[in-house]
Amino acid sequence: MKAATRETQTGLVVAAYGKRYGVELQDESASKREISCVTRGKKTDLACGDIVNLKLTDTHEAVIEGYLPRKTLLYRSNAYRSKFLAANVTQMVIVLATSPSFYEELLNRCLIAAEAAGVKPLILLNKCDIADKESAMQRLALYSSLGYQVLPLSAKEDISPLKPLLQGHTSVLVGQSGMGKSTITNALLPELGIRTQEVSTVLDSGKHTTTAAHLYHLDANSHLIDSPGLQEFGLNHLDIEALEHAFIEFRPYLGKCRFNNCRHLKEPDCAISNAVNEGKVSSERWTYFKNLVGEIDR
Repeated sequence: MKAATRETQTGLVVAAYGKRYGVELQDESASKREISCVTRGKKTDLACGDIVNLKLTDTHEAVIEGYLPRKTLLYRSNAYRSKFLAANVTQMVIVLATSPSFYEELLNRCLIAAEAAGVKPLILLNKCDIADKESAMQRLALYSSLGYQVLPLSAKEDISPLKPLLQGHTSVLVGQSGMGKSTITNALLPELGIRTQEVSTVLDSGKHTTTAAHLYHLDANSHLIDSPGLQEFGLNHLDIEALEHAFIEFRPYLGKCRFNNCRHLKEPDCAISNAVNEGKVSSERWTYFKNLVGEIDR
């Protein structure tokens, strides 16, 4: 990627609206202003957090010419398309809640995506003030035992336990609709007044509040991306090698199977399946792995 010239400027993508992006420019006065940008042609492969080169077409509009190399990229994919979530992030905050009930499969997929992208995961259990916190924490005990940090939180009551965990990071909030991502962002940055909606108790699910990803500055070194709610998280962009490595409890056993090309499904003398039988690896997580292998194969 060529460096920005006099004709081009460098900016940070702070909002992604499909084919249009909000890009923050750094003026000579050190004040930041956001302009509306489009890409050349039909390609829209950018995400919040991307550093882009652009050419101004008006005072408040520009065309994006390209992007700088990314340190990290989080995205989801199915057999037909990929959707970028965030670029250059260092932490994925997986937001769950005591109500509505969270999908454990989606949690696992988020963890795998974070591990595969080299991004630190943080599991946040929100709404601990309104429903049964203990049963939800019991469901998350497996992930604590794997070494993942699980933070119980009541965002509307006290956001302070989360603040130190965001310091020095560019974090992205991911999770189902209705888990309280926008409420968390509101609590961290109350001056923004981000719109939130009540959860549909009849459907036991949330309504989509955030329809576009947005990046906010918590301070000079800490940033937060609020993303739209997810109902699924495809991982078709991962191959078997990347997938097996993303299960952190598998790592001590990788390379120790009888066959070099072992897929850890039903091969004889598989180190992973032996570890499951010995109680060293969760059978539940192994099942998630096998299901994902089948999904990728299909």
